[in-house]
Amino acid sequence: MTLKLAIFDMDGTLVDSREVIQTAMQRAFRQLGLAPPPYDQTRQTIGLSLDVAMRQLAPEHDDIPGLVEAYREAFIAHRAEPDFKEPLFAGALETLARLANDNWLIAMATGKRHAGIRAVFKAHALAQYFDTIWCAEDGPGKPHPFMCQQAMNAVGAEPHQSLIIGDAIFDIQMGRKAGIHTLGVSWGFGEAHELAAVGAHEVHHDFTSLNAGLDAFAGTLV
Repeated sequence: MTLKLAIFDMDGTLVDSREVIQTAMQRAFRQLGLAPPPYDQTRQTIGLSLDVAMRQLAPEHDDIPGLVEAYREAFIAHRAEPDFKEPLFAGALETLARLANDNWLIAMATGKRHAGIRAVFKAHALAQYFDTIWCAEDGPGKPHPFMCQQAMNAVGAEPHQSLIIGDAIFDIQMGRKAGIHTLGVSWGFGEAHELAAVGAHEVHHDFTSLNAGLDAFAGTLV
């Protein structure tokens, strides 16, 4: 059987975390007496490891580890609030289930830590679909190709059998550096023109289109 591997980003691709990330970012900055970044600045750092993102958002701040910890604490506190919502994008669960039924191997490559992944899995029934999971605390973060390479190694897939699905330019850059096919999605943090500008092979605007792209890729492997 020909192997086919789909590597998914999480935030902004499967899970709509736009509001919760910006809320936690604002709270963390205010806690340390800093002016919070506007959403347009925050969204352009999503996918990076937190320390790299914070250096971009607060380049003159002299305690980046403290800002990272303030963000993590703010996110955990926000998650515990009764009105907390971090929904899946419509079509995400169905797509994962369909790929699993069609004998795809499924991986995750995310800037979240493993604790954050477990929290999402507690809220949404996603864990069963992933054959291997890699995040920034496992090694070099995006856009380094490490996570894609480790995902392929873990399941025995070759670059020509693999693709990445992500909403951020760092997902596309990571995939290109790993030598795999790249599918950008425009419903998360990155905008379609930004994904195209960094070399996305395809940019999709809904899960119907994405599924067609996945099927077309699978067809090339027959």
